[in-house]
Amino acid sequence: MEDSPQTIPLWPQGVPGEHDPADLPRMTIYRPLVPLSWPVPGVVICPGGGYAGRAAHEAAPIAEWFNGLGLWAAVVHYRVKPFGFPAPYDDACRAMRLARSMAEAEGLRADRLAIMGFSAGGHLAATVAVQPELRREPADELASKFSARPDGLILAYPVLSFVEWGHEGSRTNLLGPNPSIPQRFQFSAERQVDAQTPPTFLFHTDKDPVVPMENSTRFADACHAHGVPVELHVFPGDRHGVGLAADDKRVGMWTELLNAWLEGFAK
Repeated sequence: MEDSPQTIPLWPQGVPGEHDPADLPRMTIYRPLVPLSWPVPGVVICPGGGYAGRAAHEAAPIAEWFNGLGLWAAVVHYRVKPFGFPAPYDDACRAMRLARSMAEAEGLRADRLAIMGFSAGGHLAATVAVQPELRREPADELASKFSARPDGLILAYPVLSFVEWGHEGSRTNLLGPNPSIPQRFQFSAERQVDAQTPPTFLFHTDKDPVVPMENSTRFADACHAHGVPVELHVFPGDRHGVGLAADDKRVGMWTELLNAWLEGFAK
């Protein structure tokens, strides 16, 4: 398979809604040199950044790590501030549908496509996972053909609640400075979990100073309550945005644990 990443536009016929012509929504595809199987499972990655940016260390290095396991991966360059909802959501849903539409050409298992999100990217990934039909962008011709719901959900120190324990900056950048109470509940992923939520893997540090670990623990509780397979790891530590955590042996164990989880996911 190809060994160089390939970037493609999410909206080749033109980006719907407001956007920055210098930062168009796009997806960078990373293909494994040695596939785990054929066709291969895949992961769509949403980097964090508070809906104001997209963290580089939660993009290419993560995709390359998945490639090393023999998985297909893609990084979503979704719209961020000043473009709030629905722009990031539309881009992430489009990325999932686009990946599935390319499955045969990419040698990708369309029924084994997970989504992964870090921090605010975790909020985006979780929103797609628990509410894949929250809205359909009329310009998305793939919406009637492919589901945006992932087959697995991977969340790294995610923002999930817009009611409690959340991250005010992420909420403001997505919904504006004064979202209504119904909006805040609608976009609190832990309150939208149901039996259709895909199997989930989460990790967090117990003293995360930016996004409290309750975001992950309450989501895991909701999964358990609805019979959704869930695996949660809370590590001792007070850092946020650790990425691969290569400099922290304890927290860095999340990659080994996720690798084990992925073995079950790939079957």
